[in-house]
Amino acid sequence: MTGKPERKIILEDGQEYYGHAFGSHEEKILEIVFNTSMAGYQEILSDPSYTDQAVVMTYPMIGNYGMAEDDYETDVPTIGALVVREYNDVPSNFRAVKTLAEVMKQYGISGISGVDTRKLNRSIRDFGSRKALLTGIDTSTEAGLEKLRQYTLPRDAVSRVSCGKMREEGSSDARFHVAAIDCGMKKNIVRSLADKGCRVTVVPWNTSAEAVSALHPDGILISNGPGDPTDVPETIGTVRSLLGRYPVFGICLGHQIISLAYGASVYKLKFGHRGGNHPVKNLENGKIEITSQNHSYAVDEDSLIHTPLTVTHRNLLDGTIEGLRCEKDRVFSVQYHPESAPGPRDSAYLFDIFLQLMEESKNHAEKN
Repeated sequence: MTGKPERKIILEDGQEYYGHAFGSHEEKILEIVFNTSMAGYQEILSDPSYTDQAVVMTYPMIGNYGMAEDDYETDVPTIGALVVREYNDVPSNFRAVKTLAEVMKQYGISGISGVDTRKLNRSIRDFGSRKALLTGIDTSTEAGLEKLRQYTLPRDAVSRVSCGKMREEGSSDARFHVAAIDCGMKKNIVRSLADKGCRVTVVPWNTSAEAVSALHPDGILISNGPGDPTDVPETIGTVRSLLGRYPVFGICLGHQIISLAYGASVYKLKFGHRGGNHPVKNLENGKIEITSQNHSYAVDEDSLIHTPLTVTHRNLLDGTIEGLRCEKDRVFSVQYHPESAPGPRDSAYLFDIFLQLMEESKNHAEKN
């Protein structure tokens, strides 16, 4: 794209990056992060975990295969903005029904192309994720910095992206019934459970333990979602009340919520993990999994000392915890996304473990 830049990004440390607008032209203040995936921008755009964030793509060309009806992770994308080096507005893909820019404009998602994303991503890596103003070229640095100083990033993202009421998916005569607590759940999590023979009742993030128990589930799933897990004490309290009563599986934010429910703590990473190629070691069998990740927080390992949780997976890039288990309570969780399957379905076995725990629990209940 040629011509004079008409949009820019102002970071809270005064750095500025210039580019061209696509999608929505709305001015926004967001947390700026980066994603290293080489493909899958539609899934990234529609992942509720990116709520209130501007995502900088490290792969240089974005938009070249358009947007397909079947590839959304949510019906209404809530990502704040997309920042790219080169935007392609003429996609070549027989499945495409709209361009990326058309979808972004439809849902109010701001876009900036032509940005020096290599420099910007290095800045995020070196100095961490921080607030960024996406604005017009005429906004002065001083005015932009003042807006950033006065703005506080919201802490209610989960409540905005969770479902508003219960819904059921999967076959009514399925062997297992899973209650899935929706904290901003990706569609493919429910699809993966249904494909494994589960009936899934999706419930809002603030559903009480009593209401979940009233569904008579065989297992509980805690989903992914945006933001700081300590912002959802209601969900943490619900999970704490359910521990030991049902098999429980946590994914991403759900992994952090389970840790908090057991009394552990979390901390914010410098720039988070976002991409489709993060190596994780399974400490129980020694195998390495190539995983899909999207999160800003990690579990503090020192805080696990007084909990019954055992570390099962570890990130090979920075040593952070990627999986936990409490064998006594039939609870386990992973920080990454097994439903995304970036390799030869490396992580899909985790759903089988969940099914096995539900089968054991069901058999025990039937015998007694």
